[in-house]
Amino acid sequence: MSKPAVIMVTSNGVGAGHLIRASAIARRLTPTARPIILSMAYSVIEVANALGIECEYIPGRDKGVMNRRKWDRYLRDRLVALIDETGARVITFDGVVPYPGIMSAKFQRPDVNFIWVRRGMWQRKPQGLALSLQSKLMDYVIEPGDVARDYDFGPTRDRNESVLTRPVSLYSKDFTMSKEVARKFLKLDQNRPTALVHIGVGDKDQDERLFAVLRGLSKWQGLQIIMTKEPIDADGNSLLPPEVQVKVIRHFPLADVIHAFDAVVCAAGYNSVHEVIPAAIPTLLISNNRGTDNQEARARWCADTQVTLFAPNESLKKIELAAQQLADESVRRKLSNNSRLLGPFDGDFRIAEIITHLLDADLSSLFAKRVQYGRIIALSAFEKGLAYYVRKTLNWALRIAAIAFRTLFPHKNQISEKSEPFLSDSKNLQLTTQWIRSTARFEHVLLNSSDSYIKKRTLIASKAYEMESQLFINQTNDQVTQDQWGVLLKRNSLKI
Repeated sequence: MSKPAVIMVTSNGVGAGHLIRASAIARRLTPTARPIILSMAYSVIEVANALGIECEYIPGRDKGVMNRRKWDRYLRDRLVALIDETGARVITFDGVVPYPGIMSAKFQRPDVNFIWVRRGMWQRKPQGLALSLQSKLMDYVIEPGDVARDYDFGPTRDRNESVLTRPVSLYSKDFTMSKEVARKFLKLDQNRPTALVHIGVGDKDQDERLFAVLRGLSKWQGLQIIMTKEPIDADGNSLLPPEVQVKVIRHFPLADVIHAFDAVVCAAGYNSVHEVIPAAIPTLLISNNRGTDNQEARARWCADTQVTLFAPNESLKKIELAAQQLADESVRRKLSNNSRLLGPFDGDFRIAEIITHLLDADLSSLFAKRVQYGRIIALSAFEKGLAYYVRKTLNWALRIAAIAFRTLFPHKNQISEKSEPFLSDSKNLQLTTQWIRSTARFEHVLLNSSDSYIKKRTLIASKAYEMESQLFINQTNDQVTQDQWGVLLKRNSLKI
């Protein structure tokens, strides 16, 4: 008997946080279910390949391949088609707020259970104004716990419609390599101290922070510095201080090789923090407060609790000095020992359990879902009190304000140059990375898709792109060179 399918939709945030969190849950689901990730993140195929999980890439609305109104319909049609192809009974969405296309798909397939995996620690931004309505439109809301929840004062903090779990982490003793094995795997010197620097490059502010980090780490005698991206600016110029050398690696998930490093410097995103702390790796956090995630609050909690170091991103001098502290063995020992006192970080198990329960066919009716939702909420509920009703009234008022705001200030529609759409099931990273990062209208499909699904996807793309009744298909692609792919697509064109 085949495993029941679960479709895990993720948006494309500032980083790959949504995708990685979904991947951690997917990895826990594989013994009992068939997780399929449908993601707007550029790295989805790389991540899915590394974890052995099925996936489809879908261009996000910010990619500009079509206007936003059409994109919402496109997302709905893509999701409904994938539900029908796989027979999925559970859909999870990990993103800031569910898109209208998600809601439309839910209304078209009411027997399917829709779950919003909603991370906490929000900054106070306009996205939080319509939380009440957005939460009610989904069948379930699950909040992955945050180690720094005591410092969460955002709009999700005291809401009572969600099921709170322990933190979700891709780090697991079941998968991680030992220090010796990880260093051998990454081809690192076994006898030298090693630090991983995992922060962004390419923007002026990020480049300056990286330079400060590297300058501070340069005081660590004999240190080998590892990065996941080339230390160059947008113009291709080196960001390395004099006499500093780095080794660049590309591996996912980093959580499986994290013990190769004696120290880590990274942003204070949800996934990074919940990987380095259970691994007890001495870490310097530098907050990146773009987007919704309140990274500064999370980093300050970690520093106040003495499980990591923290440097504010606006002070290059403090960043350099904090990086320099990592060379002190006593500092590293204290951070590691304190980290070991926290945990467990196994929220992915709990979320996987809830999903598995909802795969039960008896819970497919809307009534049954509502009853089950009430039962789950009751397990984690607390006394509402007067404050709850005050907040409820305020949320209602804010919801009206949010609708008015978006009416007055609609999103700008930025559409990229038109290109010939094509369909492909490729898992070849060289090809798919090129297609995803370009303006190509790349329609990605599951491996071994049925003929009816291919035809349906063809019709969806034709409608979304307002093209003539023809779509080029490439399903024999992984052996194709970059120069050959266009020819092959035309050879395998499908008339509809």
